[in-house]
Amino acid sequence: MQQQVKASPAFVQAVESIDTALDGVVDHGSDDELFIASYLQGHFAVEARKLELDDTASVASLDEALRQSLQDAFTNNELEPADQQAVFALWQKLLSAL
Repeated sequence: MQQQVKASPAFVQAVESIDTALDGVVDHGSDDELFIASYLQGHFAVEARKLELDDTASVASLDEALRQSLQDAFTNNELEPADQQAVFALWQKLLSAL
């Protein structure tokens, strides 16, 4: 059973906007960009879905949750440092586009 979205329409719109931008990289990006976007999209999907169920969700709380998720993964050496920086850079670019 799927839980009901409780987040504000503005938050849901921001999530949809970021999701669309990530999908655009899949359609038009280089192999490296595709790798970085796909990696970010996995973390984003998990964190955004959790927050959509929270009526206090905000872009700031999404940013905090996603950065923590990525940092936890990077602490486990999931990506090389250059790729880690590229993931954070893409996330910052997506946030600044909102």
